[in-house]
Amino acid sequence: MKNSSTHGFLLSFEGSEGCGKSTQIRLLADRLRAAGKTVEVMREPGGTEVGEAIRHLLQHAKAGAAMAPEAELLLFAASRAQLVREKVRPLLAAGVFVILDRFLDSTTVYQGIARGLPLASVQAINAFAVGGTLPHLTVLLDLETEAAWQRIHATGRELDRMESLPRAFYEKVRQGYLDLAEAEPGRIAIVDAALTQDAVHAEILQLLETRHYAV
Repeated sequence: MKNSSTHGFLLSFEGSEGCGKSTQIRLLADRLRAAGKTVEVMREPGGTEVGEAIRHLLQHAKAGAAMAPEAELLLFAASRAQLVREKVRPLLAAGVFVILDRFLDSTTVYQGIARGLPLASVQAINAFAVGGTLPHLTVLLDLETEAAWQRIHATGRELDRMESLPRAFYEKVRQGYLDLAEAEPGRIAIVDAALTQDAVHAEILQLLETRHYAV
């Protein structure tokens, strides 16, 4: 697959639960806007009316507890297909800097590697959903599973369906992300999420510079 966007910049953030994606996305979006850039931040699943309805089913609805891994995979893909066509492509064509909180790599890792679904099928479904629209850069915030686990449970809030999965699942998720980064070093860059917030932010800015997008 080739990246079909030509004007804007598409950046995705990946990582296990508790890795600090939300904080780093906020810091980067604020920095870009302060520099005069037009920025749009969207989450996956979600970002559209269709996607948000799917997100509720996947993460919060009681019916989701009995969901088959294959159904989960296809729902994530459905949300992504809608997001790419309704929002991402038009925004990129208009020159917008688009930040995605998760994208196709999450499906490869969570449903393909951690859930054990056939990777060839997962990759084919991913390809169909994105239709050639790939991130210019994917930032993988890597954090040891134990540290991520502690961060999640330190919040005190009720955990959603995905956050409530056993620790062994997230061991597979972390390793799956690292393997994916090794396989696609030109697109996926690993950042140590155990660093301070400022240090992580600085590394992300440096990564953008290497992609000829200085802030």
